[in-house]
Amino acid sequence: MLKPSNLLTSAFTSSQNPVARKILIKGIVQGVGFRPFVYLLAHKYELKGTVSNTAAGVLIYTEGALQSIQDFCTDLEKESPPLAHITDITVSSESIRNYPDFTIIQSQDNGRRTTLISPDVAVCDDCRAELVDPHNRRYQYPFINCTNCGPRYTIIKDVPYDRPSTCMHKFALCRLCQAEYDNPHNRRFHAQPNACPACGPHVSLYDNQKSLITDVNANTIEETVRLLKQGAIIVIKGLGGFHLVADATDNNAILRLRRRKQRDAKPLAMMAGTVDQIRRFAHVNPDEEILLNSYQRPIVLLTKKQNHLIASAVAPHNRYLGVMLPYTPLHYLLFNYNFEALVMTSGNSGGMPICIANGDAFKMLSDIADYFLIHNRDICLRCDDSVVKYTHGAVRFLRRARGYAPMPIFLRHDTLPILACGGELKNTVCLTKGDQAFLSQHIGDLKNHETYIGFQQTIRHLQKILDIKPEIVACDLHPDYLSTRYARELNTTVIAVQHHHAHIISCLAENRAQGPVIGLALDGTGYGSDGAAWGGEVLLADMDQFQRMASLAYTALPGNNAAVKAPWRLAVSYLYASFGEDFQNLNLPLFEQVGDQKIRFIADMINKKINSPLTSSLGRLFDGVAAIIGLCNHISFEGQAAMNLEMIAADSVETSYNYELDYQEVCLILWQPLIRGIVQDMHNGVSVAIISARFHATVIKMFCEACEVIRKKSGVNQVALSGGVFQNTFILTGMMRLLQKKDFQVYTHKITPCNDGGLSLGQALIADAIAKSSRH
Repeated sequence: MLKPSNLLTSAFTSSQNPVARKILIKGIVQGVGFRPFVYLLAHKYELKGTVSNTAAGVLIYTEGALQSIQDFCTDLEKESPPLAHITDITVSSESIRNYPDFTIIQSQDNGRRTTLISPDVAVCDDCRAELVDPHNRRYQYPFINCTNCGPRYTIIKDVPYDRPSTCMHKFALCRLCQAEYDNPHNRRFHAQPNACPACGPHVSLYDNQKSLITDVNANTIEETVRLLKQGAIIVIKGLGGFHLVADATDNNAILRLRRRKQRDAKPLAMMAGTVDQIRRFAHVNPDEEILLNSYQRPIVLLTKKQNHLIASAVAPHNRYLGVMLPYTPLHYLLFNYNFEALVMTSGNSGGMPICIANGDAFKMLSDIADYFLIHNRDICLRCDDSVVKYTHGAVRFLRRARGYAPMPIFLRHDTLPILACGGELKNTVCLTKGDQAFLSQHIGDLKNHETYIGFQQTIRHLQKILDIKPEIVACDLHPDYLSTRYARELNTTVIAVQHHHAHIISCLAENRAQGPVIGLALDGTGYGSDGAAWGGEVLLADMDQFQRMASLAYTALPGNNAAVKAPWRLAVSYLYASFGEDFQNLNLPLFEQVGDQKIRFIADMINKKINSPLTSSLGRLFDGVAAIIGLCNHISFEGQAAMNLEMIAADSVETSYNYELDYQEVCLILWQPLIRGIVQDMHNGVSVAIISARFHATVIKMFCEACEVIRKKSGVNQVALSGGVFQNTFILTGMMRLLQKKDFQVYTHKITPCNDGGLSLGQALIADAIAKSSRH
């Protein structure tokens, strides 16, 4: 992920006399204890000089024996602090200035900003030990932190990363904290969020009418715990936003939370105190344990144990639980009181962005929560919890945010300064500079004004702290996306990028691979070059262009977006196309569940082509099959029907369904035989678990065969897998194994989400390639 450092050893020349060197260190080197590390290292080697933060990184002037400076530079890389990520070290000769000693001097803002910003970091072991030590002055203090942990990205307003440029500027340090802050030998030296009960932020507990219950720290925590154990729903302010919290073993509390939040079925994230606690209700393998314990502390999808310790309402109809470990001191204080687990779901309602301000939280969440545990440290930037799972030997991101953003993705080559605006769902933005691509944290679905405001704020914030002024803006082809409209309103060159092309290039980019590549872009929807809704695409793609080589055959989308929310409409579409008018004589649960009159109405819409645009989406095929077998006729969240179909699938099957390839200019993958096979199995009493498994196996086979056809035509032997369908474990692992068995080189997502959360990265790289091509 990070480019290897490169010491310019040519700057060293043979000399026995004292020499002077200027050393510029780039990367994540601010707010991670780097300057005190340099200070102590300089004293170790008896060097004189200075170290300071600059907009470009950490700048060192040093004088001393040549060998000592050489050893010093070697140790800068080898012994750097655990949270530092060095991307480049430049060493150049300087004239002797005769420094009397080595000192840390005031930060300088004297040039172009190239320093990297650290993500937020989970509380470290040292701070956790102090948190529970009754003799420590920060005993049970919910904001304990040091140079090695705590908030970073969500409190920074500008660079260099110093306290006046953070949300901590309003908290003046007390005498003891100031002494720590000024002492290079202390692990809180220049820890910008440094604070204690005497001078720092504090927590307060309110009811949902804004009446103060208590703001005495110990009482606040104890009262919060008591209320949670009584079944209360409590809003708790965290690092990058608010959580809605309830006891994960209390089914009534969870059902009440779902009802108030109007979140009927989507799985809820949880937090547990330790990995051992998690093992009581979920399977945890060694790789998942590493992820859980990592300083990023993502939500990790784990396979459930069927022991009913966790309320069934937490993740109904799902074989996974999303669980994370505590990452703030406040979390650890709560788990001192022996909770099995707590639900910790995003503090928002109805598709709105997660709350970050106290006033907004009361306004939006008072109808959902009973109480509010808040604090008076501001959150500068919204940042949700990251969501990952470990599949087929690698980490797979479903949502990349806290703990990872804004870490850069390193590219094969330098790029122009570009802003890529992403898509509509799971929006992220991407800014490029040199060989680095900065993918923002998850922003959300750009379907309302509030999320759009957050989208604009994120762009402004990243442009400011990264000092990037885009020459080009990339956006999706879809003319009605808010992200597209934003791009077109800017007074900058705009390059519109096809959705599925962007998916494939995002996968290539994070793998530092080159095209041409066969791209399997499989998702729910994306605006196609012909104006139709694509989503089952096999492309032959390079950075600046692509050719559609194969695709799922089109079907009608009766009612357009209404069909996405009501998969039974898609079932009618697939059945009508597979059986003609006779489909209405089939004996399927669909007809009893929906009713003949509604089904005839939809068939008539399709027949007369009334508001029934065409789609080649594999995601929609999943939806239709889920409805055909009686699994899901209406959804309350994106991907629900497809998720349910995955969750019921048998672990393995011997057989698959038939399908056909129609070799036209664009090879059509005909799904009609598949639909007829599913209906035959339904009539024969085959279980839905077997039908689902056979369906998954068929999808894998038909797209792998399409790849073989394209390899014969093009000679291209590498395949990139991208799009939201690859969040499905059966599809990802099955496709990888079969393609590798057929000797394909297979690229998958490991750094960015395969869903639309990674789209902006691909947009940026395509726009860069197109712009450079046009200039030549």
